[in-house]
Amino acid sequence: MTAEFTLILFDCDGTLVDSQHSIAGAMAEAFLACELPPPEPAAVRHVVGLSLDESVRQLAPALSPDVVAAVVSGYRQAFARLYAADPARDPLYPGAREAVAGLHAAGRRLGIATGKSRGGVSTVLRGHDLLHCFATLQTPDDNPGKPHPGMIESAIAATGALAAETCLIGDSIYDMQMAANAGVTAIGVDWGYHPASDLRAAGAEHVLSRFADLPILLAAMPEGRR
Repeated sequence: MTAEFTLILFDCDGTLVDSQHSIAGAMAEAFLACELPPPEPAAVRHVVGLSLDESVRQLAPALSPDVVAAVVSGYRQAFARLYAADPARDPLYPGAREAVAGLHAAGRRLGIATGKSRGGVSTVLRGHDLLHCFATLQTPDDNPGKPHPGMIESAIAATGALAAETCLIGDSIYDMQMAANAGVTAIGVDWGYHPASDLRAAGAEHVLSRFADLPILLAAMPEGRR
């Protein structure tokens, strides 16, 4: 018998916040600073969710490790400038605030598993006054990047949860693969950067079209999985 989910993990970019324009802009600035042609925004959207260095390697596989490191450094500087000017520049998706705040108020334990740096995700969540809702923030700063299960395993260890009572909500195939690798329930969202069909193929048990449906799904899934 599956108990109620005791740990609900969220991806950040493409799931909670629509950050595609900031990410694509910072990536273009970083590539140009290294005298490289900037990647197409669609290509950048596809790698959102991966760790930053892996994203750069996928966008430009021929780059040497030193140039990858330079692009990563340039991206972080560009991102910091953007968010220093406006910490809430990237909008929350409709219903995200209500869903997170409602789950937190109901006593659910929430966490983040993201390809963003710890500083980056903290800045984004603080800018939207949601940082206090999350009991654990797991990032590539301290874990292997997606789809390795390390971030989920660290979140489970930090909160005392069980894998069978943990779910991950995300918009990318990397999220779904990470959830499968960790043995937790994978829930996709169709408003992010990867199509719903790809999420299902990567292991999503459910795909949401509205944040408003999340509490209903979370309440129903334990019964449905018995």
